[in-house]
Amino acid sequence: MKAKSMAGAILGGVALFVFLVAGTLIAKSRTAPVESAGAAASSADLRIKDAQIDEESGGVRWRLKAEQALIFDGEGRTSLRNISVNVFERDRSWTIVGEEGDLYEATKNVEIRNNVVLTSSDGLRLETSVLRWQGAERRLWTDAPVRLSRGGAIADGTALDVRMADESTTLAGRVHTIFSETKK
Repeated sequence: MKAKSMAGAILGGVALFVFLVAGTLIAKSRTAPVESAGAAASSADLRIKDAQIDEESGGVRWRLKAEQALIFDGEGRTSLRNISVNVFERDRSWTIVGEEGDLYEATKNVEIRNNVVLTSSDGLRLETSVLRWQGAERRLWTDAPVRLSRGGAIADGTALDVRMADESTTLAGRVHTIFSETKK
């Protein structure tokens, strides 16, 4: 009898274990998965997936796309994730990509962060960790290390300031430049 009662206890334990695992799996499958966007998502006034913003002023047209946009009305700020910005001017265009950033509603200023790459239609490539646009001044700038390259030339600096109205570009800090021949 001891063998029968021991077998019954084991069978009962296995049955209880199977019941608990099945109940846990059923409970988890009924709850909807929630995508976490960090602590900021909980206080956002609006959350948009696959956002797109188009603007035009002064002969310049731009289109901003983001995988996700979190709108904070009280701050006048939209937090963006996986960003792509296309800027079109009369005879040239630029594409800027980055992992995250912010758009400020009142000023239309934009900051793009993490693995930021700008490419232009004339072959210029800019790489940095943060890039900012100030709309009123028509200024593109960063105070983070930056690399500019075009053709066989590479220039590294610790900051960049581009003034569109003056058509001036300043690469600051300890600047290191390499020029090499390009093959035709």
